[in-house]
Amino acid sequence: MAENPSKHIKEFWAEIPRTDEEFLGSIRDWKNILLAVDEDAIWLKGFTDAQTEAPEMHQLPGFLLYELRNGLLFRKGALVPSKKMRTALLWTPIDKALQLTFPASNQNYFGISEKITVNIKQSAEEQPVIALLSSITGIKENMAAVPGFKFENIQWAIVGDKALFIGTPLLSFPGKAYWTKDGHLLPAGFDFEFKNLSLFLQQKFNKESNGWLLWNEEGEFLSIKNTDLRPLSLSSFRLTEKSKEWN
Repeated sequence: MAENPSKHIKEFWAEIPRTDEEFLGSIRDWKNILLAVDEDAIWLKGFTDAQTEAPEMHQLPGFLLYELRNGLLFRKGALVPSKKMRTALLWTPIDKALQLTFPASNQNYFGISEKITVNIKQSAEEQPVIALLSSITGIKENMAAVPGFKFENIQWAIVGDKALFIGTPLLSFPGKAYWTKDGHLLPAGFDFEFKNLSLFLQQKFNKESNGWLLWNEEGEFLSIKNTDLRPLSLSSFRLTEKSKEWN
C-alpha cells in the first residue's frame, strides 16, 4: 500500500510574547496565518516553508518557531520536544485578528490592539518617480530657459517656500523626487514600514480621493487637494512669484 504523503507535511507553530504584539504588523498581510492568544503568548500557525525562513518572522522580538509532531512542539532541528501543543485556543486569520486602528484602540475581541505608528523607511525597490519638490528661490532663474512643451503634462502647487510639480517627464530641477502609491506621494527610495497601511491611511485622511498625501521621511504628511493644483506655465509661475514676493 502506498504511504500517505500527507504524513510528511510539516506543520509549523510560532509564539511571541504578548508584550511585543505591536510588531506583528509586519506580517499582517500574510493571510494564510492563523493567530490565537493565551495569558502570556501570541500563537501563530499555518506558515509555508518559505515564510518560516523569511526575515520578517525572525526579526520579531522573542520569536520562537516550532514544528508540530504528534501533539508536541519541537524547536526546529531539535530531537526533544520543548512543550505540548496548546489546546482550547481560538484561532482566527491574522488580518482579521489585528484590527488596524488609528490612533490605536483597545477594543479588540481577540485581545490584541495593534499599535500603529506611521514609519517611513528606506526601500530597496526602485519605483518610477512622478513628482518633484523644489525650492522656489533655487529654480526661479531656470524657469525661463525651460521649453514650454515640457510644461504640458505638469501641474504644480505652492508648499511653503517650495514648489511641488506633479507629472512626467520630471523637470530637470534640483529637489526631492517622489513616487506614488495608492494616492500617496512618498520620497523616492522610501516606503511605509508596514505596507498594508497604505490603503488604510487613504481611507482615513483622503476618503474622497480628491488629492494627494505628501509624506516626508519622518512620517509626517501634508494633504494636497486637486483644487490646489494648477497647470504649469511660465506666466503662472511668475505671477505666483510676484504675489508671494519671493526674494
